[in-house]
Amino acid sequence: MKKYLYLILAGFTFSAVQSQELVDALRYSQDTPNGSARYRAMSGAFGALGGDLSSLNVNPAGSAVFNNNQLAFSFSNADTKNKSNYFGTNMTGKDNSFNINQAGAVFVFNNRSQSNWTKIALAINYEQTNNYDNSIISAGTNTTNSVGDYFLYYANANPDRNLGGIPLGNISINNGASYSQLNYIDQQAFLGYQGYLINPETDTDENTVYISNVPQGGNYYQKNTITSEGYNGKLSFNAATSYKDKLYLGLTLNSHFTDFRQNTLFYEDNDNANNNIVDLLNTSFENEIYTYGSGFSFQLGAIAKLNDEVRVGLSYESPTWNKFNDEIRQNLFSTIQNYENNNNPNEEVINPDSFQTTIYDTYKLKTPGKITGSIAYVFNKKGLISLDYGYKDYSSIEYSMERDTRNTYINSDISEQLRGASEIRVGGEYKIERLSLRAGYRFEGSPYKDKTTVGDLNGFSAGLGYNFGGTKVDLSYAYAKRNSQQGFFSQGFKDGASIDAINNSVSLSLLFEL
Repeated sequence: MKKYLYLILAGFTFSAVQSQELVDALRYSQDTPNGSARYRAMSGAFGALGGDLSSLNVNPAGSAVFNNNQLAFSFSNADTKNKSNYFGTNMTGKDNSFNINQAGAVFVFNNRSQSNWTKIALAINYEQTNNYDNSIISAGTNTTNSVGDYFLYYANANPDRNLGGIPLGNISINNGASYSQLNYIDQQAFLGYQGYLINPETDTDENTVYISNVPQGGNYYQKNTITSEGYNGKLSFNAATSYKDKLYLGLTLNSHFTDFRQNTLFYEDNDNANNNIVDLLNTSFENEIYTYGSGFSFQLGAIAKLNDEVRVGLSYESPTWNKFNDEIRQNLFSTIQNYENNNNPNEEVINPDSFQTTIYDTYKLKTPGKITGSIAYVFNKKGLISLDYGYKDYSSIEYSMERDTRNTYINSDISEQLRGASEIRVGGEYKIERLSLRAGYRFEGSPYKDKTTVGDLNGFSAGLGYNFGGTKVDLSYAYAKRNSQQGFFSQGFKDGASIDAINNSVSLSLLFEL
């Protein structure tokens, strides 16, 4: 008969959830053309147009294009599908959410004097810049690498970071070691050792060399499930003015707020038998992180009417200076087969440390700024076509961690792996009396130098609107697809699935002239 031992470890800090990696930096550095239905139907190509509250996301001069006061609300339904392929096995994760993603108002004050400055516009607008509700499921059979390699990376001498091996005495419970007394690197080795994933080469306190306890030479069935929820929102305060109704200048101050939760569950089992005294059968490694915080940014912009048909725009969006907090919780379950006492088989549950949540000090994250140039052509008051080109340098992302040692090298990793990326948005609109027909396209280049970790994004959109007079109703549909190839863990065990992420969204806006 078999004797199983279930080992439960909780409350440790791992790079898998440390929230200071490239994937986390990008999460808070990228945004999507959310907002009003008209804005989304034209893929956000509003840099030279204005006249829509969501156009302030691109160019703050856009509020001065309004002729009347306006109040707007937008509702959105987002559907996300992630198709994964891991060693030939295909899986699909889905998520669907509904929210109020935009609400705002603009107030126009016309100048009745003879001044060339014809109006001033003031606006306040809330938008959900990112929806983090998502689900990714990947599973397959790996014949080469095991999650045990992740823990070996930290326990043994590490050529990548010039680190020496960790003495066994430092991570032995017999010597009084516990996670609360260990630094980040030692915690990884402690977990791997206490979880039966790695063994010391020699059973002495001075040992600094470790080998895998995971049975070798067969198949490893692995499944990784990621579920997340939350959002990134922005509250904007805008002021703009018009000179002779030909030149529009604007300024926006943005207050950002973030609420993000993610649970990751990695499972591995194997059909290999080492016939050791203790064999590892399977491991479940669960990570939960809650990140919350706030930030600030500003925007400057200008729109010029070159003639009745052609408009050009130029805008600058500053970096966003964020302050974040992380709360982390983890569990590791290891099931082992123990041959030491076959005459008296029984099951045991060991819980060396009680469950707890680790709360880290506030840290700073500066996300990159953006420059956007725009041009639009308006023909016969019947329609228009608009083009925006934006550029954002993702290699300028920067963490500031005065008392946080979870990932000392994160900023050098960012500068080495990320790059500047271009974005192109094209949108068009055609009016048939009170009915407006709209369509758009957007392209966003990969922020990675290798262009495969996260690939290019392509998106299409369409929509329509109807003007009832003092009230307008707009409807839009948007589609976007992006491929990625990211490892389940950042160190040691870097195998991961190929992901095709497909996003579909439908938005409805109600606009009221005041």
